[in-house]
This record gives sequence, structure tokens and C-alpha cells, in this order.
Amino acid sequence: MLTTTTRPRRLAAVCAALAAALAATLAAAPAGHAQSAPQPRDDSFYEPPSPLPSGAPGDVIRSRPTTAVAVADRAKAWQVMYRSTDALGQPMAVVGTVLVPNGVDPATAPVVSFAAGTHGPAFRCRVSYMSQIGAFYEQPAVNDMLAQGWVVLMTDYEGYRPQPKTTYVTGRSEGHAVIDMVRAAQRMPEVRVGASSKVMFRGYSQGGGASLWAAELAPRYAPELNLIGVVAGGVPADLVQVTLFLEGKFGFGFLLYALSGLDNAYPELDLEKYLNDTGRAAVAEMAAGDCTLELLVKYQGKRLNEFMTTSPVLTEAWLARVQENKLGGAAIGVPVLQYHGIDDNIVAYRQAKQLSADYCAKGVALTWKELPKDHIAMVFHGNKDALAFMKDRVAGAPAAPTCA
Repeated sequence: MLTTTTRPRRLAAVCAALAAALAATLAAAPAGHAQSAPQPRDDSFYEPPSPLPSGAPGDVIRSRPTTAVAVADRAKAWQVMYRSTDALGQPMAVVGTVLVPNGVDPATAPVVSFAAGTHGPAFRCRVSYMSQIGAFYEQPAVNDMLAQGWVVLMTDYEGYRPQPKTTYVTGRSEGHAVIDMVRAAQRMPEVRVGASSKVMFRGYSQGGGASLWAAELAPRYAPELNLIGVVAGGVPADLVQVTLFLEGKFGFGFLLYALSGLDNAYPELDLEKYLNDTGRAAVAEMAAGDCTLELLVKYQGKRLNEFMTTSPVLTEAWLARVQENKLGGAAIGVPVLQYHGIDDNIVAYRQAKQLSADYCAKGVALTWKELPKDHIAMVFHGNKDALAFMKDRVAGAPAAPTCA
């Protein structure tokens, strides 16, 4: 556990890292675009029609051109609402962002479905809005991929609407959203990504899990995609082990958010009956306004017994749903780069290392990388290896698995 002197230093370091990333993004953004974005709480584009129009996963419901501030001088951008499939197998509407580098033909360019890391439960935190105003903390990775001439697609995941009900760390929902983002880009008249274009999934943290879920689900859910590689860092593969690691620790806010996300995905879990007054207030406050920084600052060092009358974590119903969202149950038929910080203080290192062993045992061509960094540092320090791996996949170079 962090000591009382260590916590302030760690928190200051986190705030500095996030602030530096945001400052770098804003500094690179062309002037004059930030004011063009609709206000985050009054954008009706994100309200799904009810009922949803008939169709198939990936079908476009609506789209509009937008401005992604940090890349406005080098890429065209659109927002799209598309059909996908939730964790219960039911149709849902998801919004995402499409970025096409200037001078690139999307019909022939490689495509990356980039799954973002944790942004928080509030509507204002959605990736498409952060990208629109130039506040997306993973922008350096996006810039690298656009510079290669690749089309970059970013899903918001399920539940980002003015009254949000996000399904954080619900792997099947996230994986479907990552996959169907590609299908939507293929079906948008303004874009028309090629049906046979080379496709890669990439993400870190929540996004690393979502990318691997997409890769595990794709052979049955989207066999038509020309998937050539997957990059996944900081992966929360085993939610039980991740939960145990966060209790009373620096990243406890992510644990409380994860319980709320699973509850939104699986209504029978009924989180409400476990919460005390403090817990009900916290969950409501999260959905109303909390993004990543608030999750870290407001809840560090907290414990479940401060928010609940009894814990749901080890009940039969919750364990069953958690087990459904454990990675490693299926082989992946394309090369995978998985990386993790040895000193990860949010997503437990050992469970991610175990996932790499599980994939190797299933014959996955997996390359494992680790660095002596914490979770937030690896958002940036993993980019070099990730880009090199992806360039090799596009070039058709043979993979170099590290499996024994």
C-alpha cells in the first residue's frame, strides 16, 4: 500500500503526466478550431434513435463531418453512429471517430481500429469529444499512425450519451464496438474504407483489453475482416485479479467504475442493492461528471466497505459475469504484441503476464514486451514498440514471437 508520503508524490506525478500530455496535444493543435465543438452536455447527435433502425452490425445510423483539433491540418474527420452488439447479444448504437490522413485513399490504406484507454463514465469524457477539442491523452499514438498514412478509427464504446450508462471493462461489448467501427467506416459513403484493406486492432489499458476481445471475437463475429495484427498494452485480462489489486490502492476509482460498468451491462447484477448512501452518491457523481483524473484524485486509497453494505465481488452472479469477461479463452490467428509495465500500479502485472502464457499455450504468435514503468508512463513508453510492430505487419514481415 502507498504510504502517506508516497501518495501525494504519486498523485502529483500522475497529474503532471496527464497535464503534459494535454498540453502537448493542445500546443500541436491549429488555432481557431476549439470553439467549433458543440458543448459536451447538449449534443443530440449522441442520442440513439428508439427503436433502433433495422440493420446489421456496423451499419451506419448517422454521420457528420467534424474537426479533430490536434490533427486538423493533416486529416479529415467524421463522427459516426453505428450499430453494434452489446454483451447480451442485443443490438446497440455506438458513436466513434474516423480520421483519414490528407492525400490518402481510404479504399486502399491500412486501417487501425484504435481502442482508447479509460476516459471515465461522464458524457463529457467520451473519446469523440476529447479528440474533437484536442484533449485526447493518447494523441501521440494517433499522430504516429496518421503519419504512416493509416486510417484511424476510434470507438467511444457503449453508453456515451447525454444520460450515460457506460459498460466499462465489459469485454464482449467493447470488442464488438472495436470491430464494428471498421465495418461502419467501410459503409460510410464519405469514407468507404476498402473491404479488403489491412486491419489492425490496437489499444492500451481498457483499450488493450478491448483490442484483444475484438481479436478473440472476430473469427466468428466478423470473419470477413482482413485482420493482420493486434497490439495490446496494460491489459486488464482477469478482472478478479485486477479488482483485488485495486482495493485500497491508488487506482480504486477504476474499481468502483468497473463495478458500475458491469452493472450497466448486466442489469441482473443489481449493484444498487449493495451500495450504501455514500456509494449511491459516488456512482451518481461519477456518471454526472467524472473523467480519468477525477477517478484517480477523488478515490485513491478507498475501499469497497466505504461505499457498500456488502460486497458483490465474490457473489455467484457477479463471478459468473466476470468469468465471461476474462480474456484468454480463445486463440488469436494473427500476430499479437502484448506489453506491460513491470511497476504497473493500476493494472496488475502478473495477470497480464499470465495472459501472455495462456495465449502462447494456444499457439498464438505473441511477442511480449515489458519495461520498468508504471501504468500511466507506459501509455507513452509503449508507443515506439507498438508502431514498429504495426509497420512490420503492414509490410508483411514475419513476426518474432517470444513464446518459449
